[in-house]
Amino acid sequence: MAGIDLHTHSTASDGLLAPAALVAAAAAAGVRVLALTDHDTTGGIAEAAAALPAGMTLVPGAEISCEVRVADGRVISLHVLAYLFDPAEPEFLAMRRRVRESRDSRARRMVELMVADGLPVSWEQVQARALGTVGRPHVAGALLDAGLISDLDEAFGPKWIGSRGPYHARKEQPDVADALRLIQGAGGVSVFAHPYAAARGPIVGPDTIEYMASLGLDGIEVDHPDQEPAARDRLRGLAASLGLLMTGSSDFHGTREGPGHGLGTHSTDPDALAEIIDRGSGDTPRSA
Repeated sequence: MAGIDLHTHSTASDGLLAPAALVAAAAAAGVRVLALTDHDTTGGIAEAAAALPAGMTLVPGAEISCEVRVADGRVISLHVLAYLFDPAEPEFLAMRRRVRESRDSRARRMVELMVADGLPVSWEQVQARALGTVGRPHVAGALLDAGLISDLDEAFGPKWIGSRGPYHARKEQPDVADALRLIQGAGGVSVFAHPYAAARGPIVGPDTIEYMASLGLDGIEVDHPDQEPAARDRLRGLAASLGLLMTGSSDFHGTREGPGHGLGTHSTDPDALAEIIDRGSGDTPRSA
């Protein structure tokens, strides 16, 4: 069965492929249903929809940045995939704009820290790599161009711009309760993105996912390249016990090669997709 990939990125945020090129690459990979979920923006949806070949469907969405305070007082960053919401709903629109502006200032602060340490990286270099919202991958690209790292993954480690790195900067983002409320208010469907991707930074426990479910979370992204098989199994059990939808995706940015990161590598069950479409009331899927 051809794939259903519900988490991808284009140049409208921090992906390497323009929306139309992303659609073409997904079609070539056998993906028949694609969700474009750029960070805090729907700026690439129109171009992606216009590029759809016959027989392919686009699910409009976005990946929303937010955070939660856990029991020990730490604040942990989260990403929630929002599908089929009304992109013009004023309160949610304003929130996404604020987060994008914060993402830009965060990247600028990272560059300032590097310049202060005498590293050959400039804000102009970072901006030149970004066609949409500036993000950490664009900073990582500038580090690669300068010969300071050997691959993009290295940039997100403890020596550079990872959550424990010396050049990391925190961005402003809403509390997860507000994010879920705004997604719901815009008629959208919410799925917690890569909750157990421990290599990316601190992760939450089951209690936080239970809390999010109590706030109206619709689903969990279970099958994801950055989640180990054992973590996926735990998430499957948790989703089943909480009555949450389960999705799978590539989280494709075009920045990582090799097995497990290609478009359509991880797929969503058609029944879960049908439920997402049934629940979404703010927007509709696009087909050629």
